[in-house]
Amino acid sequence: MVVAGCGRGENRQVIVELRAVPDCPNLAGTRELLRACLAEAGLQLAVVERIGAYPSPSVLVDGRDVTGADSAGPAACVLRPPTGEQVRAALCHAVAREAQAGG
Repeated sequence: MVVAGCGRGENRQVIVELRAVPDCPNLAGTRELLRACLAEAGLQLAVVERIGAYPSPSVLVDGRDVTGADSAGPAACVLRPPTGEQVRAALCHAVAREAQAGG
């Protein structure tokens, strides 16, 4: 699925979070994946990083976990970190919702 350019860079209403437990071994890789997906989609959004008692690592776009998991799940390492396809799809879906809402 190609989603490059879905954001055109002007959308600032989409909220992106990266959550992890302290010392998560998959945090750095997921951070880089998220940055790459944002760049590919043409989005210039700030990413809020939260370290604490979260499923780890997890990426939330507008409060929704990109994998479909419960964003309020237990603090634990997830067996399958988010994939690029999941992140890109969530970003483009959020941008489309924002465009429909007139944002």
